[in-house]
Amino acid sequence: MTLTDLARREKLPDALRVLLEHYPRALWESHRNFDGLTRFWLERHLMFRRALAQWQDDTRGFLDKRRDARAHGQMTARIGGFLINELHGHHQIEDAHYFPTLAAAEKRLAHGFDLLDADHHALDSQLAALTDAANTHLRALQDGNADTKSSAGAMLKRLDGFERFLDRHLVDEEELVVPVILHHALRF
Repeated sequence: MTLTDLARREKLPDALRVLLEHYPRALWESHRNFDGLTRFWLERHLMFRRALAQWQDDTRGFLDKRRDARAHGQMTARIGGFLINELHGHHQIEDAHYFPTLAAAEKRLAHGFDLLDADHHALDSQLAALTDAANTHLRALQDGNADTKSSAGAMLKRLDGFERFLDRHLVDEEELVVPVILHHALRF
């Protein structure tokens, strides 16, 4: 039995993968119903993955003394704020517009969009914890007496944990959404 909780899920439940079997990932871009908006949406997911990786790499560089504190603080504020704000906005658009449209088009998978909505709520708590860790670290960087290695390590631990959550959600979302779009030739 596949778990549906984002923290423990290894893949979408088989019942939600029925269209994916007919529209495997390797064929998406060559499908006649793959359009610019779908490409843009997938590129946004790639952007989130890259921003997270950049933030992790920069933090590791700081911990390994390859990155000075000032540049690292600027990068943390810039990339962290960008990633967190963009993810919140992205999820709001999906929950309010895309998921209801997709669920109406493919009623047998409607509960899959409820699952993705629940993922967004789980990710919100992860984003809040990540924001707290980043803010704690940024304050430590400004305090000449603070243990910045400890705060950076705590932030990196949050980043690494968040990576698993985010990737699982993005993969599952892509594997549910794109086949529905291709199957129904949806245009948003």
